[in-house]
Amino acid sequence: MKRLFLFIFACSLLSPSFSQPTTKLSAGQIKLKLKKLNVLTSVLYVAAHPDDENTRVITAMANEKLAATAYLSMTRGDGGQNLIGSEIRDELGLIRTQELLAARRIDGGDQFFTRANDFGFSKSADETFRVWGKDEIMHDVIAVYRQFQPDVIITRFPPTTDAGHGHHTASAILAQEAFDISADKNAYPELASSFGVWQPKRLYTNTGRWWNKTINENTPGIIVVNIGNYNALLGESHSEIAARSRSQHKSQGFGSAGTRGNQLEFLEYMRGDRATKDIFDGINTTWSRVKGAEKVQTLVSKAIAEFDEEHPEKTVENLLMLRQEILKLEQSVWKVRKLKETEQLIQDCMALFIEAASDVYWASPGEKTNVFFELVNRSSLDITISKVHASGLDIDSTLNLPLKNNIPVLFKMKRNVASTNRFSGPYWLNEPHGPGKFVVEDSKMIGKPENDAAIQIHLDVMLKGMSFTITKPLIYKWTDPVKGELTRRFEVVPPVFVNLNDKVVIFPDGKSKMISVRIKSSSAAVKGSLRLQLPAGWRAVPEAIPFQLKEREEEQLKTFEVIPASNEITAVLKAVAEVNGKSFDRALQIISYDHLPLQVLMPEASAKLVRLNLKKEGETIAYIKGAGDDVPAGFRNMGYQVWEMKNDEVTAENLKRVDAVVLGIRALNTNTRIRFMMTDLMEYVKTGGTLVVQYNNNFDLETENFSPYPLKLSRHRVTEEDAAVRLLKPEHLVLNYPNKITTDDFSGWVQERGLYFPETWDPSFDAILSMNDHGEESAPKDGSLLIAKYGSGYYVYTGLSFFRELPEGVSGAYKLLANIVSLGKPKQLSPVKGKVKSR
Repeated sequence: MKRLFLFIFACSLLSPSFSQPTTKLSAGQIKLKLKKLNVLTSVLYVAAHPDDENTRVITAMANEKLAATAYLSMTRGDGGQNLIGSEIRDELGLIRTQELLAARRIDGGDQFFTRANDFGFSKSADETFRVWGKDEIMHDVIAVYRQFQPDVIITRFPPTTDAGHGHHTASAILAQEAFDISADKNAYPELASSFGVWQPKRLYTNTGRWWNKTINENTPGIIVVNIGNYNALLGESHSEIAARSRSQHKSQGFGSAGTRGNQLEFLEYMRGDRATKDIFDGINTTWSRVKGAEKVQTLVSKAIAEFDEEHPEKTVENLLMLRQEILKLEQSVWKVRKLKETEQLIQDCMALFIEAASDVYWASPGEKTNVFFELVNRSSLDITISKVHASGLDIDSTLNLPLKNNIPVLFKMKRNVASTNRFSGPYWLNEPHGPGKFVVEDSKMIGKPENDAAIQIHLDVMLKGMSFTITKPLIYKWTDPVKGELTRRFEVVPPVFVNLNDKVVIFPDGKSKMISVRIKSSSAAVKGSLRLQLPAGWRAVPEAIPFQLKEREEEQLKTFEVIPASNEITAVLKAVAEVNGKSFDRALQIISYDHLPLQVLMPEASAKLVRLNLKKEGETIAYIKGAGDDVPAGFRNMGYQVWEMKNDEVTAENLKRVDAVVLGIRALNTNTRIRFMMTDLMEYVKTGGTLVVQYNNNFDLETENFSPYPLKLSRHRVTEEDAAVRLLKPEHLVLNYPNKITTDDFSGWVQERGLYFPETWDPSFDAILSMNDHGEESAPKDGSLLIAKYGSGYYVYTGLSFFRELPEGVSGAYKLLANIVSLGKPKQLSPVKGKVKSR
């Protein structure tokens, strides 16, 4: 095989690429996409969160009905729980965004979002709209309607309390009200000027059996969708594809088994024209809906009829003629959509491989980077690269580069990253935001699931006398000895990162603490100084520390002595690096899971400073991991040593060596060995220990025997973080020793008070606190903190959301948790040799 090597250096320019591994379609997949070219209709599925969407319906609409299909999620799922790691809030929202995109890559849908933030469980749509700001989120829904132009809207939930969550109900209300006004040019006129107006044909609800238990295929007015049909071109049933899609929601624990055979979904009429048998009744799904497209339908049908599975490139000539006819059409959503599909099909039929990879995975503005190109035309058709341009790399080059059949063209170039490039990172996290919605300054980004690639490469190609442009993102790729070839996005980053070692630093008295900052170079050589920005009255010694990083990726740890002020305060500490007269204050955070593209976040390099008079008893906490949280870091901040016990370390002998044992959140749901630990744990309590069990779901428990006395869990929760807290037993030890707890200590809590409180409990338990959300005064929740004496020790069950409060530096949460683990007399224990892992 002849291999052509072409090296282009400083005087010439080039570059292409991909952010996911470059995958090529099978002949069956290409055939399905050809058939989809002949279908002109669209469906928008609407709900509130990642994992709310019915992947079975989306799969069937995209792959059987061949409709342009998308899911509009009001939020990114930031307020949920995380079963795969300790990320919560914004970081969890990023994970769940990527899980949705992974799901859509499987089921064939597109993805949209609004600016709404998932602020946690909400009990009513009214509360949801108060927090979100209804008008602003309605703006975003209308923007998606007018941009995507769906014929059919399908909501997952009804606009009533049957939806079970205020966000769910709100999503349905927004969908219906947007349906009513999307065609009104006076409603959100700025969107009308950008996208025009649009009136969907009908709106149906994907009726769920939990609120409509009697529904079946014979229910009057119901549209039935069989989502279990087998798709021969894809080699799977739609329900099997949907299960793989659903299983991408790993942070929610929604792995799903594929099913086979007929399965029915039900759609219930809500708005617009009624359908009779099919959801697309009365909708023109052909090219005749587009003015001047008479020839297009014929050309598409010809391409489908003449498609040769063993030689897909034979279809390219038909596709090129089709492209020319589409270009003649008046501007419309269908022109844009079908032109994009056609141009991608041309590449698919030619098995055209175009990739540009940098030799580094990030660089700062103005820095040079090597880019390696691989171009392969795996067809007998002649294609020529005529121009390459990429403003992000200052590339603009005219070429005459032919790509011959199956002969790789490899070349390298070195270019500066444009100084005008912004730093990478999720666009919705660029600005600080409140609990209700994200701040997005660029209105063109609203609705988009994620940023475009930091560097996009555009290649103009000539094929049979016709020209079009192929756009690829710049990537970095490497070979893992176990996983094989991997890729990640190329990122534009600052020349240095500054990471504080702790997100929260507790000063329990007036003594100073040593605070470390890890400074890391993203460039070849960086020199400057590092400073801390502190609140008034606080001091850092020294005031500044010089640094010199000689190599890319080099790290240094710099330590300051921070001397607090005497008054109790919660404030913010920032770390700033000064380089060549410029200030850089970005930290580096990597989120890496096998089922998702690697995510790079660059948040502000800051930490919470909490000065409070905190007392504690004991020295060592054993922590048994559940779903994952940062509570162990909170204990270390209080001055405890934390032994994060592995399952085989939870033994009677080891338990004797600790002052308290704490189970991580949802340990009873996620730790399959927890049932075998309970005998030793209960004996530990009986002989004088303190066991703290944090919240769990009341279903899928690994054991029912987790308490010395009867205790029944529920789904009760208090979602208002500022809900009044009443002290039921103000004289109880836990509210008095070693720290005095008052209702003031429940100020400043975030997202919620707590969740999944016990519903009933044995009289042996003392209920310590009472609380309720607005409007639930007649049914207060008293089960958030239950404490029982068992033998000579204490058993504690709490649904209070310590896992959310500690990372936010909520002082009252630290004081109360210190009291909980200090229950009982302090013990004189021998040190834990080689076991305690303290920071």
